[in-house]
Amino acid sequence: MLVIVAPGQGAQTPGFLGPWLDLPGLADRLTAWSDLIDLDLIACGTTADADEIRDTAVAQPLLVAAGLAVAEVLGASPGIVAGHSVGEFTAAALAGVLTPEQALVLVRERGLAMAKAASVTETGMSAVLGGVEEEVLAAMAARGLAPANINGAGQIVAGGTLEQLAAFKAEPPARARVIPLAVAGAFHTEHMASAVDRLREAAAGLDPADPAVTLLSNRDGEAVPSGAEFLERLVAQVASPVRWDACMATMAGRGVTTMIELVPGGTLTGLAKRALRGVTAVALKTPDDLEAARAALGSDEER
Repeated sequence: MLVIVAPGQGAQTPGFLGPWLDLPGLADRLTAWSDLIDLDLIACGTTADADEIRDTAVAQPLLVAAGLAVAEVLGASPGIVAGHSVGEFTAAALAGVLTPEQALVLVRERGLAMAKAASVTETGMSAVLGGVEEEVLAAMAARGLAPANINGAGQIVAGGTLEQLAAFKAEPPARARVIPLAVAGAFHTEHMASAVDRLREAAAGLDPADPAVTLLSNRDGEAVPSGAEFLERLVAQVASPVRWDACMATMAGRGVTTMIELVPGGTLTGLAKRALRGVTAVALKTPDDLEAARAALGSDEER
């Protein structure tokens, strides 16, 4: 059983798209999408610096476009698709719920809306590594922080104001490390409520199709058979926690044997190697990784 996964914001690095542009048709595809959403995706993925692509309004469409373009090159037929946070837009397009163009127009609006929401109050996110989950969550709540991501494999991401996060880092939970993340706001928390309203308006005219393959939701890790319901979940998840731990539990329960993480891969396969023992996990970072991915696909078909 193959699962294709798409990473979320923070996976991007300066120049990550450059090596992929030599593949036939990929640059043309990205140029057309750039015109569609009025954002130079090729420049963002090649010459833009870290601060430029840290911008939520840039990072989100860049990640979705890169993932969709590379998925076309890979040409695999997964049994399950899932995305982490903004990666759910990539997954929705791979499953046929949205067209690539619909996903990009909507995620561009999402990025702009979240950037605006983040400008209201100085907020951020910090990764909490280790500790006992119940104790970590209790310590976060005591500081007024919310669990933005529960990623499994001993990783939780806290979201809140910069003042709350600083106090939390100064007195971390027992046996846990708190690492501030280079993000522009407290995503997947109440601080993004205004972005939900704006995104819902943008999605109102869409007529999503039902998924053609099993499509997992960040809300609870469950497969969602209705395109309309998945679209509503896409809108709501802007201000609600990402339960990637639950997504991985569903993958395990459904017998996933191979995971391929779309560009810029690494984060989700890293979690899988700790939480999904025995699963072959391949991260697509450069075109050189396509050979390993296709070898994994061949092994998966032989099982």
